[in-house]
Amino acid sequence: MRILIMADMEGVSGIIKWDQVTGGAPMYEEGRRLYTEEINAAVRGARAAGATEIVAVDCHGAGGDWTFNSFVPELLHPDCEWVAGQAWSRYTELLEQGCDAALFVGMHARNNTPDGVLCHTISTVKWHNLWFNDDLVGESGINAALCGHYGCPVALVTGDVAVCREVREILGEGVTTVAVKRGLTRFSARQIPPVRARQMIEDGAYRALKNLSAVKPYVPARPTSITVEISNVDKVVDFMGRPGVEIVSPLKVVSRAETWMQAWDQIWHW
Repeated sequence: MRILIMADMEGVSGIIKWDQVTGGAPMYEEGRRLYTEEINAAVRGARAAGATEIVAVDCHGAGGDWTFNSFVPELLHPDCEWVAGQAWSRYTELLEQGCDAALFVGMHARNNTPDGVLCHTISTVKWHNLWFNDDLVGESGINAALCGHYGCPVALVTGDVAVCREVREILGEGVTTVAVKRGLTRFSARQIPPVRARQMIEDGAYRALKNLSAVKPYVPARPTSITVEISNVDKVVDFMGRPGVEIVSPLKVVSRAETWMQAWDQIWHW
């Protein structure tokens, strides 16, 4: 059984401030240790469920040379391999080879979620909201669609209560979720201690992979429209002149194509 782990920092237990997820900031080293140990918990659960190949991808843009490079290598579980430095949402090797399921660890809620700890959608400077057809999505939805393009279901999502609620809206009630904290505001949360949170993630990964029929791959209906609400008019120029992309209002653009991947490639340049 081949398993892909896609990971982000903001949804990790113990993390509530930008300094904990920003490379070089005073609290970053603490944050990346907490991050790595939650990856290890998912690896343990996957191995117990029968995984024979596990690849963990660091999807967190920490800034500078830390971007997509926040795992602490010497702390990583020996039963996984990991991907560092790959452009965001562009590691597809394992998906192309045939991946049985994806586990999303440390996820955060989409932009402007009142109880979403450190909520945002890729970059709050450029995007306010993002829709796949009629589905309002965040980063979890984007990565689920990437996996779904290759027929891979998302079996587990961990993070705060808000992102768990969000992914159930998109993926259905069959997806296993593990909430390790409950946001009170964007920068505060009631949290489960990391030791207990890691056990919950390990148990969740095991349960999810023992029942892969519970959730189907997320594939937005075809033809597909991707709509982006932009934060300010200065950023509209980024979308001008792209084939298949139309500026439909001063702060909204739409990418249309036969498939999700085609529509995404038109609007997300890496």
